[in-house]
Amino acid sequence: MKPIQFKIPLNGGRILEIPADLAAKLPDSGLATVVVMVEGEADDIAWKTAAYNEFLKDDSEADASYDRFL
Repeated sequence: MKPIQFKIPLNGGRILEIPADLAAKLPDSGLATVVVMVEGEADDIAWKTAAYNEFLKDDSEADASYDRFL
């Protein structure tokens, strides 16, 4: 997969447009995965907190076998 990244201002509408120059690079058919990340301090703090808490979780039994090699 090759990511295409761009920033677009939000104007209250519910449709996001892909810039024409980037849309021209898309294949005529296939499947695309779309991820929308919105800038915002409150969301950033929540995301960082969730990521930190996930990082601190214990490994599963399947992953614990790698600990002996560290």
